[in-house]
Amino acid sequence: MTEISDSLRLLYETTLEERENEYVLTLPKGLVEDSSLANDSSYRVALLESASDSRQSKSDRSETIPQVTEPTDEQRIESQGPPVEVGDVRSVTIDTLGDQGDGIAKVERGFIVIVPDTRPGDRVDVEITNVADSVAFAEPVSKAEVR
Repeated sequence: MTEISDSLRLLYETTLEERENEYVLTLPKGLVEDSSLANDSSYRVALLESASDSRQSKSDRSETIPQVTEPTDEQRIESQGPPVEVGDVRSVTIDTLGDQGDGIAKVERGFIVIVPDTRPGDRVDVEITNVADSVAFAEPVSKAEVR
C-alpha cells in the first residue's frame, strides 16, 4: 500500500496531454474552487501510473484513453461514509475560515472538519465531537500556529 502524505491537497486522475512543445495536466475548475488550492500558487505534482496503465505494454499506451468522469467529493463521501468518528483525535491544518468565522480543515477524501477558535495556518490537534454525512465538527485539543 502506498503511503500518502498529510500535506496532500487533492487527489485526481487525469490524462497527460501534448500541446505544441509542452505537456499539460488539466484540472476542472470546480475541483480547484471547491478545494483548499489557490490560483497562482505553486504545488508539487506526483505522477503515479494507474493500475490499468501498469499492466499495458508501451505499444498499447499510444491508444486513446477513454475519459472517465470523476465522482465529486460529496459522492465519494456518501459512498464510503465519513472518514472520521465521534471521539477521534486528529492533527489538522486549518486551510480557511467559514462564513461563521470557524476554521475549516480537510481530512481524507476532502472531508471537511469545522474547528472553532482557529485561523488559517493553525496546526491543531482536534477531537471530533459531531459527524454528519458531509462535515464533522471538532474542538481543539492543542494548537500550534504555523507561520
